[in-house]
Amino acid sequence: MFELSSSPSNTPPLPSSPSNYLCLYFSMEPKLHLFFSALCFYLVSAYGNTLRTYIVQLHPHGVTSSLFPTKFLWHLSFLDQTLSSEEYSSSRLLYSYGSAMEGFAALLTETEIELLRGLPDVVAVRPDQLLQLQTTYSYKFLGLSSTTDGAWVKSEFGRGTIIGVLDTGVWPESPSFADQGMPPVPKRWKGMCQEGQNFKATSCNRKLIGARFFIKGHHVSSVPPSENMVDEYISPRDSSGHGTHTSSTAGGVSVPMASVLVCWFNGCYSSDILAAIDVAIVDGVDVLSLSLGGFPLPLFDDSIAIGSFRAVEQGISVICAAGNNGPIQSSVANIAPWIATIGASTLDRKFPAIVRMGNGEYVYGESLFPGKILPIAEKELELVYVTGGNSGSEFCFRGSLPKEKVRGKMVVCDRGVNGRAEKGVAVKEAGGAAMILANTEINLEEDSVDAHVLPATEIGYAEAVRLKTYMNTTSHPRARIVFGGTVIGRSRAPEVAQFSARGPNLYDSTILKPDVIAPGVNIIAAWPQNLGPTGLPEDTRRVNFTVMSGTSMACPHVSGIAALIHSAHPGWTPAAIKSAIMTSADASDHRGKPIMDGSKPAAVFAIGAGHVNPNRAIDPGLIYDIKPDEYVIHLCTLGYTRSEIFTITHRNVSCSEMLKMNRGFSLNYPSISVAFKHGVKSKMITRRLTNVGNPNSVYSVQVKPPEGVKVRVKPRRLIFKHINQSLSYRIWVISRKKTQTKKISYAEGQLTWMNARNSFHRVRSPISVTWK
Repeated sequence: MFELSSSPSNTPPLPSSPSNYLCLYFSMEPKLHLFFSALCFYLVSAYGNTLRTYIVQLHPHGVTSSLFPTKFLWHLSFLDQTLSSEEYSSSRLLYSYGSAMEGFAALLTETEIELLRGLPDVVAVRPDQLLQLQTTYSYKFLGLSSTTDGAWVKSEFGRGTIIGVLDTGVWPESPSFADQGMPPVPKRWKGMCQEGQNFKATSCNRKLIGARFFIKGHHVSSVPPSENMVDEYISPRDSSGHGTHTSSTAGGVSVPMASVLVCWFNGCYSSDILAAIDVAIVDGVDVLSLSLGGFPLPLFDDSIAIGSFRAVEQGISVICAAGNNGPIQSSVANIAPWIATIGASTLDRKFPAIVRMGNGEYVYGESLFPGKILPIAEKELELVYVTGGNSGSEFCFRGSLPKEKVRGKMVVCDRGVNGRAEKGVAVKEAGGAAMILANTEINLEEDSVDAHVLPATEIGYAEAVRLKTYMNTTSHPRARIVFGGTVIGRSRAPEVAQFSARGPNLYDSTILKPDVIAPGVNIIAAWPQNLGPTGLPEDTRRVNFTVMSGTSMACPHVSGIAALIHSAHPGWTPAAIKSAIMTSADASDHRGKPIMDGSKPAAVFAIGAGHVNPNRAIDPGLIYDIKPDEYVIHLCTLGYTRSEIFTITHRNVSCSEMLKMNRGFSLNYPSISVAFKHGVKSKMITRRLTNVGNPNSVYSVQVKPPEGVKVRVKPRRLIFKHINQSLSYRIWVISRKKTQTKKISYAEGQLTWMNARNSFHRVRSPISVTWK
């Protein structure tokens, strides 16, 4: 079984369990801003230019409220006193607020506003504003722009490319899937828009060009639904939000056409995964995005590896999440060499929600709770941290918090075990007024934010230690949360997300995994209207977008980039596209310093080739290409049996014959990974580069050898006379240290081919060396 590789606000990485698929197909085309929907909230008047939307804030304990049986009727009464007798007040009311603030939103004229301002209990009247939460920020962070000569422009915004997204479904009414300005569906498209529960054929359009669901594996499973599980639709419609989020990241309004292949809430079964991939191949997708992961499996036991091999044979790029089991070594999943395996990184966008302790000191935290529009959210409160007994009160399990201890107070909850946002629900149910979510030693400084149901912030482990020290040394500890909105560009980024799965590759030491990292922390994207922003059943709020973290969020970013490359270079193979993404990746952050993994520079087992750079990937200069037959030879070099190779590739081969015909074979992978076993001192590796840049190009090699290793390259210059010309080179990796039988040690370096005339073309490969 498999996990959805995301960490949404209401759960840690989703548990393994039943699955089904939904195919949603999107089309990349001009005038679409790559894979990130603009996140904004707005109201358009249906009553003409004389009416605007206003937010009317009322006194929370208004003297006139007691005259009405409900707050809703009280809110309507203000409109009754303002509008002419011919109009129904309910026809103008848009929202009635009771938690975030006391008041309502309504369509009103300026004359009506002046009357309203004079009524008792009216605190303030504000015009509605166009708020753009930075859903589009991750594309800016990646350097994508519609006004410069970068990946968007060179690919015509991914025109005509079809992305297949395998996930939990889609909410087709989301603004991210609007097809305004889209061209007709490509004639080569063979898919369909499968009808089902609350999903009609008309749910698809020229953006969401197809949708399918696969449920047989899910139906035959005997896993009972949990009591807090959202009811699922027997259709392509998304009930959990994960699929809507990832598909809008990969191919929402700002990008190509998409086809979404989806799982059910509890996870995905192998039978359904294979059925979905099977249909996607026939339907005609160009890129297959699978935000699924778990722990690594032998390739012959890995349905994703098996199904994706056939997809790659048909020219489909397969992009997969690395999994959320980091920072455990060798936890990276989806390790097949024909798959692009994506880890998660951070952005330099923060959502500060700082705790000001009673002693005047500050503790840094982050939150998406809209505290700026709710002044009471920043009120100073008594701090309480409930421990002792076996109720799990330190984790704020529901029902574990005594109301007499937490009522009206700010409750400290340790992170872990139950979902982050679920802890906030537990505090709210017990009468708590606010929450501080404290990271433990496991999570360290990871800062996944949430749209909590009450005023709340999350603090890192070091800050949690400071906070608890203050509480333990103060008789009456108090604190307030100061919400700071959104801050961009003041922090180092990218950094490796702590949860992002790590190498080395458990089953193949010659292939470095993950391949690259991409934005996967606090990503804002589309969200279904059947769920609140936390995804919890108790959350009655409704939004078009929410925030999620996980390698599930990183994966569709790279799927979108692969679609751009495919549009710019439709004749390239999946291996060529992956090579372009890997060899152009950045090893430094946006300040030119090493990408960090916690408090130390990130190793290749965390970042692979580095952080994706779409503007360089669209024009890599050189690529390492691989034919499907070469993957089969590679499996032979690993010692796979004939039956195992047949299981993976559906090819009946004799490895002895293949290896005899391909002596000294090395898979032409864009990264270089060498494992020295006891007694082995040197290895020779071959690589083959193909010129996709300019004719008459000369490249020279630069090597930064791993510590304890000598690296020789021959030849040291490659002279390409023609486009698409291929030249080979050899690498000798020589160990200078003594191997040890019981200890494994690692070292890393890099090899870069530099264009003599064009510094833009730098073709870099990380080098990983392991001594066993």
